[in-house]
Amino acid sequence: MTDVRNCDQCGAPFSPRREHARFCSARCRARWNRRHVGGAPADTSALDWSITAMGETIARLGRAGGQDPADGFAVISEAVWRVTIVDAALMRYHPETYTRVLASEDPGQRRIIEETFGGLRFVRNRMGYDTHPADLIQPLAGGGVAGWTWMPAPEPALGALTPRGRAWELERYQAYQAQLASQAVGETFTRAAAFLGIATDGILCHT
Repeated sequence: MTDVRNCDQCGAPFSPRREHARFCSARCRARWNRRHVGGAPADTSALDWSITAMGETIARLGRAGGQDPADGFAVISEAVWRVTIVDAALMRYHPETYTRVLASEDPGQRRIIEETFGGLRFVRNRMGYDTHPADLIQPLAGGGVAGWTWMPAPEPALGALTPRGRAWELERYQAYQAQLASQAVGETFTRAAAFLGIATDGILCHT
């Protein structure tokens, strides 16, 4: 079974080569951007609000104590949701700036950034179905929530997905194992927020 979606610009069906692909060609992507990505005040206001909300959530995670695991899991889950939402919005509505900022990193750092977001998408997808946060996050006694660690995870069952869907989810899982597993959750969110902040600054400077 092949994944097929319609191009957001011309409506033609195409088989995406990347998980977030929306256009059948670079020409369609450029045409869509000329029409829709012009920096309308409402768009930049929404982006600024989203970044602010994400930053506040990550700051709250940094201040949270570890006495109540349920509260810790809740603030981590919210941080995962907010970071992945902002990342998806930047890729969807500002792909040129996002790609340019990512390409400005050296290859090693670019791989770390890409795998960090891939790993967070894996967490988001797992928590959205049948995985409890305790299956992915290890609380540490006597420390704050930011010091809790991501636990290594077993490879997920992928049989119900399409071949392309299995490849994407396996890539997210491998990214999780490479950049999140055994690492402090606070370090993950600090790294992700730093990149999103730079990308957002690039967008706002051109509006």
